[in-house]
Parts: sequence; structure tokens; C-alpha cells
Amino acid sequence: MNGQGAAPEVGVLDVAVLTDVGTGREHNEDSCGLVHEGERCAVVVVADGVSSSAGGEVASALAVETLLRAFQERRPDVSAVRLYRAVQDANIEIYDRSVVVPELRGMATTLTAAVVDDGHLTAVHVGDSRLYLWRDGALTQLTKDHTAAAEKVRLGLMGKERARSHPDRCVLTRSVGRELIVSRDRVSQLLRQGDALLLCSDGLYNVLEDDELAALVAGKSSAEACQALVAGANARGTPDNLTACVLRVLGPVTPRPESPGLGQRLRSLIKRG
Repeated sequence: MNGQGAAPEVGVLDVAVLTDVGTGREHNEDSCGLVHEGERCAVVVVADGVSSSAGGEVASALAVETLLRAFQERRPDVSAVRLYRAVQDANIEIYDRSVVVPELRGMATTLTAAVVDDGHLTAVHVGDSRLYLWRDGALTQLTKDHTAAAEKVRLGLMGKERARSHPDRCVLTRSVGRELIVSRDRVSQLLRQGDALLLCSDGLYNVLEDDELAALVAGKSSAEACQALVAGANARGTPDNLTACVLRVLGPVTPRPESPGLGQRLRSLIKRG
């Protein structure tokens, strides 16, 4: 650990996660978790169980548990490959459980996970939970929502403002556990010192605008930001469960040299996963 007043070491991370039942539900179908692998590597994940299925709460908890375990068990593989494959492991675990347990048939969940390793971000995403990048006071969404409304926006058939309240905003086009194989989006980016990542469920971003989210993240530790975000959404009377995961890069980031062919080998490994 750094001594008081000392400059943060290269790539040091501050990470926190928080989930809350919200003001309109009796049970929390959100789940979240994190794993540290030293001060410069951490993986965070948020899952939002599909309410229309009987096992939403089971699906989200199982997704987080399986992903974090599978990620750790795949050492010493490259962290990006470990995360990509761990999402599929979680998908299979949920699918298999729903086949065996009739009461859980059809259960599914969203799943958004991010690993930061020496300042390098890799995220894997399914559903409508979101990953944002907070940089220099501004918030940018890095993931795309896998919903019917979002698809219509991307096709130019619906405006963003209409999509915010349209019934199709809750209709998922992709989810974890519904099918044996899940299509996963992947995001990769080099972070900077001072950057923060926000992973959250729709119970948070549906009641707080992006500029409000950005303001609640600014100038706070990760734990303080999570508390402020959840409190802000509850103050608006969010009708849904809500989850916030914040990861902040405290120390400087040193770009890692990429050896010839590494990118191609990584893509090949992911395809085989």
C-alpha cells in the first residue's frame, strides 16, 4: 500500500460495488461482485435478472458467482480471454440449471463485466446493463443496449427520447442463459490516470440522466460514488432494483508494448472460446 501523501503507483485501482432493492420492489434481482488480483488488476460485474422469468434472482446471482470463479480458474491466460470465456461459462451454467430445475425454466439475466489490468480495459457485455467511461467530467456509454427499442434507435426508426419511455426499452434481444450459446459484445480500451468506469443496471440510469451520473461520480472515492449513485436514484423513487459498480484508475498508466502477432493470437483464442 502507498504511504500517506505518496503518489499512487502505476495502474493502482480503487474499486467498489453496491446493489440495492430500490423503492418499488420487494426482492432484489440484481447482483454484482468484484475480484482483485493485486492493486493493478480487478474484475467487476453487474447482472440484472430478467423479471419475466421465475428465476431472475437466481440467474443474476449465478452469473456473477460463475463468472468470477471461472475468471480466476483460467489463470494464467490473458485477462481479456479469461473474461470472454467466463461469460460463456456463466451462460452455460444458467442454461443447464434451468433445464434441470423446472421452476427455473427460461431464467435469464443481463451481464456486463469489465477487467482492468495495468490500465487496459476489456469488457464483455450482454443485455441492457451498461458500462460508462467517466473522463474529465464527462460520461460516455461504452456498451450498446441489447433491447428492441435500442435496436430501433440504431436503425433510425425511433428517437432516443422516445426510446427512454417506450415499452420496448424493456424487451431484451440478448440475455445470458436463454440459449446454450450467447452472443457477447467486447470492448477494449486503454485507460488514463483519473479515469473511472461505471457499471450499472437500468434501475439507475433510467431515473438519472448521464450528466447527473457524471456529477455523482466526480470527486469521490469509488465507495462514496456508489453510495451517492444509489441514494440519488432512490431519492427519485426508482421503481426497479439498482446496482452501481465504480472502478477508478488512481495511478499513471504505462502502455504495454504489443509483440508482433499478439492481437491476432488473442482474436484466435477468443474465437475458440
